[in-house]
Amino acid sequence: MTITDFDFICQILKTRSGLLLTNDKAYLLESRLLPVARKWKLATFDDLVRLIRTKNDEAVIRDVVEAMTTNESFFFRDTKPFDQFKQICLPALIKARASSKSIRIWSAACSSGQEGYSLAMILSEMGAQLAGWKIEIVGTDLSGEILQRAKDGLYSQFEVQRGLPIPLLVKYIQQTGDRWKISDAIRSKVQFREWNLLNDPSPLGKFDIVFCRNVLIYFDQPTKTKVLAGIAKQMPEDGYLFLGGAETVLGISDKFQLLAGQRGIYGLTGGIKAPTAFGTRGAAPRRRGSQLPLHFVA
Repeated sequence: MTITDFDFICQILKTRSGLLLTNDKAYLLESRLLPVARKWKLATFDDLVRLIRTKNDEAVIRDVVEAMTTNESFFFRDTKPFDQFKQICLPALIKARASSKSIRIWSAACSSGQEGYSLAMILSEMGAQLAGWKIEIVGTDLSGEILQRAKDGLYSQFEVQRGLPIPLLVKYIQQTGDRWKISDAIRSKVQFREWNLLNDPSPLGKFDIVFCRNVLIYFDQPTKTKVLAGIAKQMPEDGYLFLGGAETVLGISDKFQLLAGQRGIYGLTGGIKAPTAFGTRGAAPRRRGSQLPLHFVA
């Protein structure tokens, strides 16, 4: 791969998805795009670049972008945000939305859907407490191919064993051949939609809670600022934003403030001042050998 070819593909990725690749990621570019080359009956990465340069085929470019922006996801990833969701966000919003009985949640860059389904399982476990409520979970991603996987709700044994607590696996997932399928009851709680985070999110509507975790790390600072500004515009004053553990708004956006005593969860500047339930005690204790928050353990 020449430097010119690397820069050419990187510019496409930056323009189409916001993804920023540094020179040390050349190996990743080749490994992910070689299957794309083979799909288009090309022998090498160089042939793929040549095809894009000469034909500018939108379908080929789309495959390239999808291959490079598909990132891993797993159930109850990092666990702490899901504790915060149940113990901070939901109690506050249930109280604040008592009249409308409506809450909307956005799982941005949702990949194959595990985050959205994890949230749906939490809501399902709350049962009667949410009777009569309309709670929407919308998962969006740039990749139509990965979104189809999310909609199908089919996962490998490795995927369901990675982060998904046994009680929830037994309750909400059924084995189908060598795959595991999310129950219809849980799948019906999550909508999936193809969406580019670089676009104005206004058509998606307002959201009370936004999960945009482990996404900003792939963007340069101007793109991070743009994405956060778009999210802020779609949130009410008492809304919540979740970012990844390695992500921050410091020096990037003045539209959000970290909730006191918490990590990775933000409110709009001038909006939420402090946690309403979780306090500063930290995460709920876990039983040995379980990744499940204590309040879910049977």
